[in-house]
Amino acid sequence: MAKIPLYLAPLAGYTDQAFRRLCKDFRVDFLVSEMVSADGLIRDKAKTVNYVYFTDYERPYGVQIFGSDPQVMAKAAETLISFRPDFVDINMGCPVKKVVKRGAGSALMKDPQKASEIVREVKKALGDAIPLSVKFRSGWDAQNQNYRDFGLMMQDAGADLLCLHARTQKQMFSGHANWEHIRILKKAVSIPLIGNGDVDSPESAQRMIRDTGCDAIMIGRGALGRPWLFGQIKDYFDTGNYSPATKDMIFYTAQKHLEYALMSKEEFVVVREMRSQLCHYIKGMPGGKELRAKINHAQSADEIKSMIREFLQSSL
Repeated sequence: MAKIPLYLAPLAGYTDQAFRRLCKDFRVDFLVSEMVSADGLIRDKAKTVNYVYFTDYERPYGVQIFGSDPQVMAKAAETLISFRPDFVDINMGCPVKKVVKRGAGSALMKDPQKASEIVREVKKALGDAIPLSVKFRSGWDAQNQNYRDFGLMMQDAGADLLCLHARTQKQMFSGHANWEHIRILKKAVSIPLIGNGDVDSPESAQRMIRDTGCDAIMIGRGALGRPWLFGQIKDYFDTGNYSPATKDMIFYTAQKHLEYALMSKEEFVVVREMRSQLCHYIKGMPGGKELRAKINHAQSADEIKSMIREFLQSSL
């Protein structure tokens, strides 16, 4: 199979620098920041810039911004130029209530004209130096699935790349992604299209490419607690085979995740955030529920490391 680029999807609260670095270790091609507020970049830059910061190891790297005002979005894009990201992405797909009620994220799919204006203004601010991508959903709900026309409008407004998460806003993250929407949009547009939704194994990645013809794959929740998925997909595409994750590898990676997090955040923050991150590694394992309960009450990074080590030794 021809080389298919793999992207880590931006997931607020999960795809921080530590997790991005882990995914890079496991051969992901493109990384994207957590969702960054355009208003925050302008009005509270010192705090918001933490979500933008990245290292050269993370390249090729994109910064995803969200907002609802074309001029504010353009100003935010201007502030990003000095960071030299490899691309900027506009979030028009987030279904979360606090984003949608501000007219941002997937709410923009109900106002394609404003969405187009945002893309035009951001593209104007970035110029030709930094490519612009737009991530959006199939539509607002089952009765309003305007992904094809919306994608064409974003292309005409100046987007260099599109990403379709083939669910509606009302679906949130439930049900199944409709890959037929990706296939239809791919046939309609002339710029590259990334497919997103329900890829959680090398086999499903192959099916998405086969069924939709998309140019690249973006994986979000399927990689949580399984950053090695990117390497497995690449091996499967190259050879038709891949190595399953061993228990040793799972817990080694979980500990590495913790160590990476401590390199960029204060320990008390890491301990709190790792409670949700590490639970993904042990999901479905015998004794995993008890370990999750212990991690949720841990007070230090060393305590979490000891818990993981003990669990690994008792499980072998």
